[in-house]
Amino acid sequence: MNASQDEYLESLWHLQEQGKDSVEDFATVLGAPLDEARLDSLVSSGMAVLDRKIAKVALTDQGMDYARGLVRKHRLAERLLYDVLGFTDERFETEACTFEHLVAPHVVDGICTLLGHPRKCPHGLPIPEGPCCAKSDNVMKSAITHLSQLEVGEVGRVAYLDCQDDQQIHRLNGLQIKPGVEIRVHQKYPAWVVECEGGMIAIDERVANRICLWKQQAASAQEVATKVGAAKTGSKWRFWRRDT
Repeated sequence: MNASQDEYLESLWHLQEQGKDSVEDFATVLGAPLDEARLDSLVSSGMAVLDRKIAKVALTDQGMDYARGLVRKHRLAERLLYDVLGFTDERFETEACTFEHLVAPHVVDGICTLLGHPRKCPHGLPIPEGPCCAKSDNVMKSAITHLSQLEVGEVGRVAYLDCQDDQQIHRLNGLQIKPGVEIRVHQKYPAWVVECEGGMIAIDERVANRICLWKQQAASAQEVATKVGAAKTGSKWRFWRRDT
């Protein structure tokens, strides 16, 4: 497959993710006029099936396997660029397109392991699992955890944000919660209170479940008490509101 065919296969994956199969919807996903010759080449190679009478198109099992690898590479690349390299605009989308054509499968599995086997890309779309993910249960328990699993005094560094959409990511970024920053738990009840980037932030458990961390060494009880006392008298508090 060449890059132009890969683009069509990846778009067909997106089409089926949306539960659609019409040629018209396929053109919409592509965002460009349909190239009949390119589509025909995928059909002749056994990657796709096309019924011209009812204008339906879909991936074959062979095409699904191939496209799955492309989508996995692309969405992991987005996570790497966003979480590790700090790309916070749509540049990571462009760079991810290049990445998926250059990186070997075993390297992709290594990146997936490094990132803690993330389940979704920064846009909230599912990342297809690889062989490394099936073996990751024990590793995940020691490497990546959700903020909601930390105890008072424990510290973690944000690995990625498991958000449903860009809006949720922007809200958390507005609270300075983003990949790479350190978070310390100060309180769990009646609401979560965490320290991040020098400020105290109150969030609910729903949000705490969306923040995935590399767990670090816990603070002493005395250190926690000292920081909480200082926070109550001088730090700026920020809040996550359900209605925003």
